[in-house]
Amino acid sequence: MWIVSPSASDASSRYGRTTRTRGDGTLCPRRTRPRRSRPVTAADTRDLTIAEVRLTPILVADPPLLNTQGVHQPYTPRLIVEVVTAGGITGVGETYGDTKYLELARPFAARLTGRQVGDLNGLFTVADQVAVDASRVAGQVDVGGLRGVQTADKLRLSVVSAFEVACIDALGKALGLPVHALLGGKVRDAVEYSAYLFYKWADHPEGVPAEKDDWGAAVDPAGVVEQARKFKERYGFTSFKLKGGVFPPDEEIAAVRALAEAFPGHPLRLDPNGAWSVETSLKVAKELGDVLEYLEDPALGTDAMAEVAAATDVPLATNMCVTTFAEIKEAFTRDAVQVVLSDHHYWGGLRNTQQLAAICRTFGVGVSMHSNTHLGISLAAMTHVAATVPGLHHACDSHYPWQSEDVLTHRLTFDAGKVTVSDAPGLGVELDHDKLALLHQRRRDNDGSLHDRDDAAAMRIADPDWVTPAVPRW
Repeated sequence: MWIVSPSASDASSRYGRTTRTRGDGTLCPRRTRPRRSRPVTAADTRDLTIAEVRLTPILVADPPLLNTQGVHQPYTPRLIVEVVTAGGITGVGETYGDTKYLELARPFAARLTGRQVGDLNGLFTVADQVAVDASRVAGQVDVGGLRGVQTADKLRLSVVSAFEVACIDALGKALGLPVHALLGGKVRDAVEYSAYLFYKWADHPEGVPAEKDDWGAAVDPAGVVEQARKFKERYGFTSFKLKGGVFPPDEEIAAVRALAEAFPGHPLRLDPNGAWSVETSLKVAKELGDVLEYLEDPALGTDAMAEVAAATDVPLATNMCVTTFAEIKEAFTRDAVQVVLSDHHYWGGLRNTQQLAAICRTFGVGVSMHSNTHLGISLAAMTHVAATVPGLHHACDSHYPWQSEDVLTHRLTFDAGKVTVSDAPGLGVELDHDKLALLHQRRRDNDGSLHDRDDAAAMRIADPDWVTPAVPRW
């Protein structure tokens, strides 16, 4: 358990110093191992004042998964948030761990001590008080989630989400209630997830330090089908999503056709992350309209999506052109999307995700869930909020099977493609501080080249001439 804070006198080791924040906001050295706490009594838990916030940036192993921008690096940055109450209750959250998120998370955390964990609305007020470096977001594309153009608001929401989850987790533990109960109650006992298929190299480039995996390569239709078989055998998934935008559209059409033949009756999706023109999008929709559950972000932006939607009956889903409340009106009034893939990291937390689902229901738009490269904390949070959404129209996405490492004492499991909704207090998960320390040390030992996700940089190791493709790519 750490609070990792930059020192004004040691900018070169930013986020590498291990400190903790006292109640008065000052910093003091922190032991590298958490102190043993005395047993928490019922009387103690009544004090829900935030006494301490711990931020632990980590690097987590990631396979060589391909997308339109390049390939995943061997390790990806995540941030683990711990909110500790004066009564000794600890809540946990998780979000992106790139430098720009850490730079915002630290001053945000410093403003939380002394507040109540139940003051969830106040988190957004605190976020508005934290300045965002405009150079971090101006005109940039979010390579971590392929979320479209970055804005200061999107950056804040991604940071707030981890703190909101941690606060709700702590509140649930203090009250003896699961997170889904604090969100109004579950309407299902298990949440269905979809197998998230990727074109993939067998290994990261030679000479690049990386963890091994047993998934093998998938660079053609046969490889994609074999990958899907492994997902079905290991986790019981009954629907499949393929990350596209990697190879020419005809090759990806062939891969989806191969999946349809190998798994008849299984819902299929294709997501090229906006890599196609309107014309190409319509061609793919025509070719695959009889087997696709939906086509996700075939073209980039609301204008292009609206044009595609007007000319095809294949439902269009998005996690790129509708990722904030401000983007909803235009997309819905133009009928540019028929399914919104929510993501509590994007939308500012679990309660905002519920609000999004209610808006979608009002306008007759389907809703499901997007996934980034996440660990068990985020999967638990996704499962709790998904359990409370009445009209969850499609199986949710999850990268979790790809992650061989986690920070929990026990990994979450899939049964017949579903995750059972925990009724334990809070999220129902527990941090493994030894694992957390190991992944944090990996980040501290890194020279900075992996502190920010960059799929194009990873691709250039294999192909020095690689540049991020212009959109539309085809």
